[in-house]
Formats: sequence, C-alpha cells, structure tokens
Amino acid sequence: MAAATDTTTQTVAAGMELAGETSASPDEAAAKAVTKRYDGLVMVRTKAIKGKGAWYWAHLEPILVNNTDTGLPKAVKLRCNLCDAIFSASNPSRTASEHLKRGTCPNFSNLSKPVSSPSPISTSLPNSAPPPPPSHHNPRKRSSSSAAAASGSAPASSYSVPPPQGVLDPTRFCGGELTYAAPAVLTQQPHLMLSGGKDDLGALAMLEDSVKKLKSPKTSPGPTLCKSQVDCALDFLADWVYESCGSVSFSSLEHPKFRAFLNQVGLPAVSGREFTGSRLDAKFEEAKAESEARIRDAMFFQIASDGWKIKNAGGLGEDNLVNLTVNLPNGTSLYRRAVFVGGAVPSKYAEEVLWETITSICGHAVQQCVGIVADRFKVKALRNLESQNHWMVNLCCQFQGFTSLIKDFSRELRLFKAVTDNCYKLASFVNNKSQIRSSFQKYQSQKYGYTGLLRVPSMQDYEMLNFGPVYVMIEDILSSRPALELVVLDESYTLVSMEDPTAREVAEMIGQERFWNELRVVHSLVKLIKDMAQEIEKERPLVGKCLPLWDGLRAEVKIWCSSNHIDEGPVEKVIEKRFKKNYHPAWAAAFILDPVYLIRDNSGKYLPPFNLLTPEQEKDVDKLITRLVPREEAHIALMELMKWRTEGLDPVYARAVQMKERDPVSGKMRIANPQSSRLVWETYLTEFKSLGKVAVRLIFLHATSCGFKSSGSLMRWVSPRVNMDKAQKLIFIAAHSKLERRDFSCDEDKDAELLALENGFD
Repeated sequence: MAAATDTTTQTVAAGMELAGETSASPDEAAAKAVTKRYDGLVMVRTKAIKGKGAWYWAHLEPILVNNTDTGLPKAVKLRCNLCDAIFSASNPSRTASEHLKRGTCPNFSNLSKPVSSPSPISTSLPNSAPPPPPSHHNPRKRSSSSAAAASGSAPASSYSVPPPQGVLDPTRFCGGELTYAAPAVLTQQPHLMLSGGKDDLGALAMLEDSVKKLKSPKTSPGPTLCKSQVDCALDFLADWVYESCGSVSFSSLEHPKFRAFLNQVGLPAVSGREFTGSRLDAKFEEAKAESEARIRDAMFFQIASDGWKIKNAGGLGEDNLVNLTVNLPNGTSLYRRAVFVGGAVPSKYAEEVLWETITSICGHAVQQCVGIVADRFKVKALRNLESQNHWMVNLCCQFQGFTSLIKDFSRELRLFKAVTDNCYKLASFVNNKSQIRSSFQKYQSQKYGYTGLLRVPSMQDYEMLNFGPVYVMIEDILSSRPALELVVLDESYTLVSMEDPTAREVAEMIGQERFWNELRVVHSLVKLIKDMAQEIEKERPLVGKCLPLWDGLRAEVKIWCSSNHIDEGPVEKVIEKRFKKNYHPAWAAAFILDPVYLIRDNSGKYLPPFNLLTPEQEKDVDKLITRLVPREEAHIALMELMKWRTEGLDPVYARAVQMKERDPVSGKMRIANPQSSRLVWETYLTEFKSLGKVAVRLIFLHATSCGFKSSGSLMRWVSPRVNMDKAQKLIFIAAHSKLERRDFSCDEDKDAELLALENGFD
C-alpha cells in the first residue's frame, strides 16, 4: 500500500510540474508547482487517514514553506506530528522508514514498546496466552484474535493490552483532562492478564501516557493562536454566555468536555469565577456607557415598564422581574434596570420606582420624559404621575389589554362559563376514574401513538377564572375527541355508568354535537384574541395604531358572531368595557397627527382622518394638545390643528411616508421607513411651530411595554444566595444585547418551537 501511495504521489506531482510550466514568470511558476505539490500531498494524506493509504500519513503532515522576501511558496516539507521534526517531502515512504520504523523518532519508539520492560510483557507473566501467529493480511486490518478481544469475546483469563500507538497525541485534544478508555486492539500484540480485569486497561493506558510525558516532556502542539486571537475568541465566548440570559451556567465552563473543546481549538481553559469577576464588570461598564451615550443624544424619551402584572394568577408570592426600558424617538429601545418583586406590590411603590427611574436618567430636567407605558397601575400610579406632570402621556400596555379581554369573556359570557364547567367535569372524571383512565389511554395509544392525562387547571385557577389553564384543557379535549368517543362505547364504561351518575352525564355530553360546537366556538374566539395579542407583542405598535387595532378586533369578532350564530350584544358590551379601561386621549391625537394614517380625498389632498373619530374623541384631541403646550401657546396650537385638518400634507411627502415594502421574513407589507412620520414634522412641516412640538413627542410613543423578555433560567440569578449587584449587571448585559439586535423573543419559546418542528408538528 505504501508503494502504491508513493506512485500516486509522484504521478500527481509530475502532473503539477507540467501545469506550472505555463506560468508567466519563473518565480510564479515555481510557486505554483510547489503549491500543487503541497495540495497533492494533502489530498493523499486525507485519503490515508480515512483508511485508503499508507499508515505513516497519520504521523507525517505536509507543510508549506514561504519565501521570506517574496512571500511566495518555495518548498514543501513534512513535519512529524510526534516530535515536530521537519523533513524533505521528496520521498515520504523513505522518511517514514528512516524516522519512524528505525527508532529515530523518540516518541514513536517509546510508544511502540511497553515501558515496563524491553521485552514483551506477556513473556514475563505466567498463564498468559501465547502470541498469535504472524498474519499475512494487510497490516492495517486487525487479526481475528485482536478483533475478538476488542469485542469482548476473548476468554475471561486473557486481556489483549496493546502498547499505546503514536497515531495521535491525546494531550493535543484534552489538555491533560483525559478520560482513559481501553485502547483499540491491534494486530500481533501480546495478550496480558491483569489482576483488575478489563477495567485495568484504562489505568494502564494512563500509566503509559504518564511515562511518555516524563520521557518526552515536549508535547505535540495543537492549533496555535496569537494573544490577540485568544483574547478576541474569549470575548466572543463571554458575550455568548452573558447574552444567553442564564441558559448557559457559569459552572458549565469548567465541564471537562468543554475544556477539551477549548484545548482542541487552541484556547486556554476558563473558569466561571473569571466570567463573574473583572470581565463581567468591564462588559457591564461598556454596555452602560453605550446606553448612556445614546440617551444623552436624544432630546426626549419614554419609559416602558413590564412585569408588574403577575403572569400566573395563582402564583402569589412568587418572585417577579420588572424590566424598565427607555424608548427613544428613533425607534431604539435601551435597557435601564431590573426590579425584583415578590408577588403583588402596592401602587405607590410602583409610582416611586417609575419616578426614581426618570430622575436617574435626566436629573431635574424631567420634561425630557414624555411619558410611561406599563402593563399595570393605569388607574393609580400612571394617572397620578400624569396629573402631577402635565407634559406626560402615560399609557397602559395594549398587549395586556387584549389578553385581559379573554378573562373578561370568561367572567361575563355565560357560554364561557358553561364550557368551562363542562370541560372541568369531563376532564376530572376521565383522569380520576382508574377504569375510564385506562380505557382512555388505550384508545389514545391506538389513535395517536402516545398516552397522557387531560390537563386540568388547579382548583385555584378554576375558581379565579384564570382562563390560561382552561384554554389548555379545552385544546386537550378537542384534540382527544376520537378517543373520548371510543371510551364511552367501551364495555368497561358501560359497567361504570350503571353505578355512577357522573359517568352517564359525561357520556351524554360527549355524545352531543352541541357540546363540541360550543367547545369549538369558545376555542376559536380565544385563539382569535390570543393571535392578535401575540401579533401586538411581536410588532410593538406605536400609539397611533391603537384605534385601528381595536377597530380591527371589533370587525373580527363581528364576523365570529355571525359565522357561529352568536348574539353580538353581550360580546360587544364586554369589548367596549375593556376599550374604555384602556383608552387614552393620546390614541386619537396620535392617530390624527401621524402622517401614516392620512387619507387621500377626492381632490387629491392627504388629510387627517377626523371622520373616523367619535365626537368625544375629537374633543379629546383638542384637550390633549392644549395640555401638552404652554398655556400661552394653546390658542396657536388649536389654530395650527385646524390648518392641519383642512390642508393636510403635501401628496408627495404623504406618499413617501406611507410607502411600504414587503418584509422578507413574514411576507407582510410594512412601512418602509417608520421614522419618516416624525422626521417630516421636524424638517418639512416647520410652519406648525406649536403643533409640531406636540406631534414629534407624541407619535413615537410605544403602545406596549413589551421589550426584553426574561426567561425562567434568568430567574436563577435572582435569589438570596446571589450577589444582587452581579445579578443586575448580568441582566443588563443580556437585555442590552437583545434589544440592540431587536430580538424580543424568548430562547425557551424558540427551543419549544424548534422541538415541535423536529417532532413533525407545524
């Protein structure tokens, strides 16, 4: 095989030399020939390592030597991976014979013989098996006796202990943190009995490796990186750990496998302590300075506060993370700080936290804060701050407004109450009755290939009308309909129903199409609202979008009522009640002042949509504008508003502001330049002195408090055992990075979606 490989190498080299003769200059031609010679040797070595070439290529590696003056390749050399010696590449076979087989390489000779004695170990031990006869097969293949030993089929009294071969130096890959396992058995190796049995093989390999290190301390180097490359790589690693939001634990950095990986790529081992010390402080200061600089560069800002609302209605007393974010006029969101609260908190405390956040940013120049958007405390804290500071516009989060609507339906619509009670009765009966449960799981297995219980809300959730767990239960029952229908036809169910009236009632429910229709109707309405809420959370609309959002909801619910033959009156009443709770006059004012919503009339003018407002909302626009300007400018602002109402915006600028493009990810049409609404007021509509000041401070306001989405793993940093200063820094770095990338998702949600796709669910 060696001779065949050399012939192939020489043929490839000859072809490369002929190809190089066509080069323009002698130096370039020579460099080209050398490069082709090098590529040919690399190709031959690659094939050999895969088992299609000579054995010595595992130890010899082609290297390209460049001319120090011209920088062009001038020669190809061979380097021994065991001792780093350099040789000519003219005849690899001869180099292997002289350097490796004849004992010139100290590491290869040490590895090829047992260290305990110059003669084979098996000759000095009693009752050892005789060595196998010489094999005439390919030396790279294992003999049958060796294969038997490797597979564990050798007699229990004999273990094949091969001397460690110099194929690879383990220290290059594991940095001394090795997990020693029994080496592969090679041909013609002596058999050996060890008192500890097969488990001694790993210890013997460890002994051989230790002796080899002592005899030849110089180990074969792994990938060599300069200091700047190492520092850059560790910075990237630190960024990834910090930005993982707790998904990657600091202790995992000291895992043996991870350290082996670092050594493999030429990086030093790192410790969790290093990443929670000075490196953390430096990264925090860098992110903090960048955030402060951006805030100083903006003329005004909005505070977003998310996390006051307890996500789990039954989770009173649980730790909660309140995120405070700064929204700038250019669309950028910057993380400010985290506040840790346990369960429900008083409104006054929230008011103090919000005001303290404002003053920490702008000191006494509090008018730089245009307003606040929060997921709770609209009635008290937000209203108090707005009444005390007339320039502020404090909004409640629209995502929370839509999700709260589901709870309103569950409380006020009899259909929701009936469906919830029926589903709770059915699911509890199936789960708790052992005979019925066994029958249900049998048909589950037949129909779906898996078994499980129906998910039932806790009694606390059920009594508090927390509809999240109820919705999950409804989904389970709908998806299990075929299995449930088979259960009530089963003989075991018939026997139970003779004695249990609940069984008869449940069977009657399952057999009625009306029950399933009501279930489907409730599920479809909740899904409609949840989908709209998720879209709001994802898109993070501005305040001018609020009125169109609620109009869109009314239209969708009207279609739902019509298609399902539901009386619209009670449903519309619930929606209007929630709308009034969430409504703020800024919704109407921003809708009128934002050029995105201008409507082209018959004359070609682009005018604000006053015709879409109610009379009360028109009055709200006037009141809000006069409140937001100095008292002496109030009449001027109203005159400018009248001019804006009659003249609108130049058609060219209006079309430029409203220009849309298709989003490459979602495929939806979106405004091409969202900042143009504000910029057109600052640059083109300069004649509106007072109204323009209101417009630029109003139309950029966010209608949701959604921003940095904390995960469950992040809460591991929030405990009495954790230094709260370090926890604040870790959260700040993670949130700052996510907001900078405009990544408003949660890693846990991404993983769940990925696993669902892997399992074939769409």
